[in-house]
Amino acid sequence: MLKKIGIALAALVVVLALVIATRPSTYRVTRSTTISASPAVAYAQVADFHRWEAWSPWAHLDPKMQTSYAGPDGAVGASYGWKGNDQVGEGRMTIVEARPAEALGIRLEFLKPWQATNSTRFEFAQAATGTRITWTMDGENNFVGKAFSLVSNMDKMIGSDFERGLASLKTVAEAQTGTPRAVPAVAK
Repeated sequence: MLKKIGIALAALVVVLALVIATRPSTYRVTRSTTISASPAVAYAQVADFHRWEAWSPWAHLDPKMQTSYAGPDGAVGASYGWKGNDQVGEGRMTIVEARPAEALGIRLEFLKPWQATNSTRFEFAQAATGTRITWTMDGENNFVGKAFSLVSNMDKMIGSDFERGLASLKTVAEAQTGTPRAVPAVAK
């Protein structure tokens, strides 16, 4: 009897491992909004890491969070580091591409509570009513990440943070230009 239970458990573990192995090895989270401000104004809010505190969805999760800045603001090589509680963890962002008023590429490194490196990109496009901002994060799922994806949806989890961040960015950028704030329009 114990032998049959052991065989059944082993078979279950093998099937679960096969299911996990077939999960996608990459993920992408993308959100967009349109703001009533120029691409240059919107870009300036994102390219200068010092300005993230005004709109980042994670900036106020830990009032005691330690931050550090290095490199020339808004230029390739500029970085922002943070170390905080369990909600924010520890990590670093480094600008890897800077095309003013067009695109900003960031290497996002999570150091704690887990290690991961993701690619984040902001694109700024002229729109009829201002600027269309698209925020995208690409990442890779190792075996543990694939297992996690069985019970959690990265797009929903991170996407809601992107939506809050874009709504705040809209408020900040429009206030800078004196544009009245409209209802946020965030799209997947």
